[in-house]
Amino acid sequence: MDSIERKIWELNRLQDIQQRSHWMNNLHPLGKLLISVLYIFLVTSVGKYDVTTLILMSLYIIFTFIMGELSVKEGIYRMRLILPLVLFVGVFNPFFDKTEVMIAGFAVRGGVVSMVTLIIKGLYTVFAVYALIATTSIDDICYALRSLHIPKIIVIVIMLIYRYIDVMAGEADRIYTAYRLRAPGQKGIEYRSWGTLVGQWLLRSMDKAQIVYESMLLRGFRGDFIPKKKTVKKIDVIYPLGWMVVLLVLRFFAGRFMI
Repeated sequence: MDSIERKIWELNRLQDIQQRSHWMNNLHPLGKLLISVLYIFLVTSVGKYDVTTLILMSLYIIFTFIMGELSVKEGIYRMRLILPLVLFVGVFNPFFDKTEVMIAGFAVRGGVVSMVTLIIKGLYTVFAVYALIATTSIDDICYALRSLHIPKIIVIVIMLIYRYIDVMAGEADRIYTAYRLRAPGQKGIEYRSWGTLVGQWLLRSMDKAQIVYESMLLRGFRGDFIPKKKTVKKIDVIYPLGWMVVLLVLRFFAGRFMI
């Protein structure tokens, strides 16, 4: 499968996961967004030597992936461009931090421990974001953002960027397919054609974007995201509040009792 076609397939696959009939997908998006933000904040605030608390904080990721029927392998694959950066963040810590830290009765160099904690924090945040976008559509995320009174211009930009990625990817696939049909024996795109093809890609995408925008105007779009108000069920309140309590306990209390 061609790389562009693969990217389009991955995007469509993610949208299929978002639209599936699953209890976690049907939860109110505001609660899921608040839990994700709180979880990322709590994970990143853990001390650089506090491995015990980080291990306990994995409970949310494990629960979300198991109960949400999400694939860890697929999550790693979709976040493959971010993971190398996550792994690279703390790679130099062992050379600068030579403090000795006691872990399970053994003296370990602090730089190694801080490197491991940074990597774990990065993995947790990446998986938390993936769990959110895999169980929540872009419309629901934008709805949650507007419910928090995020400026409408920011919400509209986020929504349109997500929508137009598919449009631009489709146009890029058509242009590349046409190029390959005109140069069947050539591998890749000749560098002298890059400027012309990118220009054509931009113009075609702008034309398609104009058509999409006119369609939005015909459907009543007036520069604001006004979705249909969602009903709040009992589980929509119990689920986020329960997890907020659990996460706060794991972050500030549970680790102390295990030491």
